[in-house]
Amino acid sequence: MSVRELVVLGTASQVPTRHRNHNGYLLRWDGEGLLFDPGEGTQRQMLRAGVAAHDLNRLCVTHFHGDHCLGLAGVIQRINLDRVPHEVTAHYPRSGRRFFDRLRYATAYRETVRLTEAPVDTDGVLAVTPSYTLEARRLSHPVESYGYRLIEPDGRRMLPERLAAHGIRGADVGVLQRTGRLGEVTLEDVSEVRRGQRFAFVMDTRLCEGVHALADGCDLLVIESTFLDEDVELAVEHGHLTAGQAAAVARDAGVRHLVLTHFSQRYSDPEEFERQARAAGFAGELTVAYDLQRVPVPKRR
Repeated sequence: MSVRELVVLGTASQVPTRHRNHNGYLLRWDGEGLLFDPGEGTQRQMLRAGVAAHDLNRLCVTHFHGDHCLGLAGVIQRINLDRVPHEVTAHYPRSGRRFFDRLRYATAYRETVRLTEAPVDTDGVLAVTPSYTLEARRLSHPVESYGYRLIEPDGRRMLPERLAAHGIRGADVGVLQRTGRLGEVTLEDVSEVRRGQRFAFVMDTRLCEGVHALADGCDLLVIESTFLDEDVELAVEHGHLTAGQAAAVARDAGVRHLVLTHFSQRYSDPEEFERQARAAGFAGELTVAYDLQRVPVPKRR
């Protein structure tokens, strides 16, 4: 059975706390795993969450600040130590290639896995697979940063009343789905478009066009909310979002499930992030993330 869920490995910004590890987020999407922004300690958090190196197919780094990438060295070496049998692809801002190289070869180890580097240097499509298209959009941060968006291809939903009206049932339904036609009846006659699911990952950034483009129509949006609204000037200065700003983006984009994360250690009450998000008018499902949490991708509409 396919699994689509977010496994939260860490939620702290800049420095870890007693209860929050540095960043780390694994998206399980059917048979693949996409690991976003593995900060320091990610390998241990994977162990605690029951995530294996074999689960990883892509490494997606938004930018090269330490809390978003220092775990790469350990994760890459673990992939090789465990002899992961499939290719692993790494996406990261091309301008930070020197940092990726340093982390990839931080110490001596034996390379046993094909790790393909696919740096990002512009908005657009990074990969197309049968189950998703992966895109990137430029964000606004003091260093070059990109957000990621995963889109499932649209499918078709069979409509029982239309099938019955045409006298189609049993094995003939499968034939129609596979071939697109059964006699004079086409697939379009007895089905409707089933919109593919959408996921976006938005880390360190000010409000910008890329944030809105990534969030548009998402079923699950993971977005930083480093600051509370009263510290909006700090957020703008350092290239971050507040809880209210993140929630307003989700509200306007029609997001179904909003996951707030990347919290400054200056705040001790996580519930305040939820209060400010609701005050901004977001009425959908809302999660203020904590370490080792699992968040399912909402079921299709």
